[in-house]
Amino acid sequence: MSKKKFFILIGFVWVSFFTYGQNVIPFPENYLQGEGYFELSKTIKIVTNLPKEKEKRLEEFINKNLIVSNIQKKNSIIELKVTQPEKEEEAWNDPQLQAYTLSIGIDTIKIQSPTSMGLFYGLQTLRQLTNNGKIHCAEIIDKPKFRHRGLMIDCSRHFWSKEFIKKQIDAMAYLKLNRLHLHLVDGGGWRIEVTKYPDLINKTAYRTSSDWDKKWKYCYKGTPNAYGGYYTKDDIREIVTYAQKNYITVIPEIEMPGHSNEVIYAYPELSCTGKGDGFDLCIGNPKTYVFLTEVLQEVIELFPSEYIHVGGDEASMMYWKKCPKCMALYKEKNMTEIIQLQSYLMARIDEFLTKKGRKMMGWDEILEGNQVSPGATVLSWRGETGGVTAAKLRHHAVMSPSEFCYLDQYQDNPSTQPKAFGGYIPLEKVYSYDPIPTQLKDTEYTKYIDGIQGNLWTEYVETEQHAEYMIYPRITAIAEIGWGYKSNYTEFKQRVIKMMQILKSLGYNSFDITKEVRK
Repeated sequence: MSKKKFFILIGFVWVSFFTYGQNVIPFPENYLQGEGYFELSKTIKIVTNLPKEKEKRLEEFINKNLIVSNIQKKNSIIELKVTQPEKEEEAWNDPQLQAYTLSIGIDTIKIQSPTSMGLFYGLQTLRQLTNNGKIHCAEIIDKPKFRHRGLMIDCSRHFWSKEFIKKQIDAMAYLKLNRLHLHLVDGGGWRIEVTKYPDLINKTAYRTSSDWDKKWKYCYKGTPNAYGGYYTKDDIREIVTYAQKNYITVIPEIEMPGHSNEVIYAYPELSCTGKGDGFDLCIGNPKTYVFLTEVLQEVIELFPSEYIHVGGDEASMMYWKKCPKCMALYKEKNMTEIIQLQSYLMARIDEFLTKKGRKMMGWDEILEGNQVSPGATVLSWRGETGGVTAAKLRHHAVMSPSEFCYLDQYQDNPSTQPKAFGGYIPLEKVYSYDPIPTQLKDTEYTKYIDGIQGNLWTEYVETEQHAEYMIYPRITAIAEIGWGYKSNYTEFKQRVIKMMQILKSLGYNSFDITKEVRK
């Protein structure tokens, strides 16, 4: 492949974006600081062996105010080199292919990686190292430890605009996070267009109040004071494409069989009574499987992600025992516990996804009954037990225990904070977490732990400012843990303070860690 050369004109935005410098989160695996500085000039020549489409992506990544052209000139200042371009697709799930080296000299910067994803991460590090137009000379060798470094945003309890989601993608990319999990459906409202089932959005995408604690009911969009919204298919395509350009995979969650208030309100025949009662889908009703597979088919067409999250948590099961259809299935399959009804549904959905070339992801309850395929991944939220059990069964697992990774809980003394779901998870506690459970250390099962994820549930998070306040700065700890090279908390906190200054200058709202009161 012939080398292409192009120039970047450095404008005010580039300089002001990196005023604070020496502030890398997540910190690199190996960092050796040298003497002197590389100074950014008004015109920087770049040499690269990237193909044209990757060159364009780099142009978009750097800044809308930067101009990229293919003018041929000698004596490159920044060299970007990919060594294994044939591995581009594999890099999405292989940390070794996300590795990069970054060499910063007085006159030359070189970034090298097996793939363009690694170059992207090297550029993020370069961005964070820039201080008032100067970059301290250094040698960096870096790669992530875990392949899943994620953030979940609950879009059901409160709906978030696509612009807000894209804004969070920008911050995720800056922190080298690579999985965005969207909780799209739940009792708070259905948030994604499904052509075959229009009443999901017509009847449940809006409700009569934004206040989670007030009595509210579903309503139509045109109802006075209707609150809510949904993503059109074009919205989803735009979000997914934007995320891909930032090397982030969007994982959709379609909750089942519990947390399905909105589904059985729109289609009451899918409830055990046929009247829309309860919170769970009827496991014994064949229409349930028709509905779920047809919905998932449309979801699969929108999301190219390897995994489709199917929920699986907190089913009440209260109507199943009294439902003739559920109990007939229970007896037919010689079940001995009521939870096996959920296991039966999960096994069928898992089979459907497998046939479509996708894999199932779900909360740790999907393990109950042990009927899911080895390809299913468990998101361990009820402590570490689910992740440990999954790994020992040779299922992959992502660690997200609520006592460390739930961003809806208080991050400082509750008396000083806006209303939250409860609990107390300050930044230091998040940072103390190790995704490899003690029971698995130094065993063959550690390879099944894919990483870590922070989850923002939004029952009590009504505004975009409040959502960012709960995400930042705690997501920086998730990012550094997921990358794999933690320092001590005191040093990390100082980097976080600088990072929050940068994010604030970019329009993000965050909790002020310098004013932390603690319990």
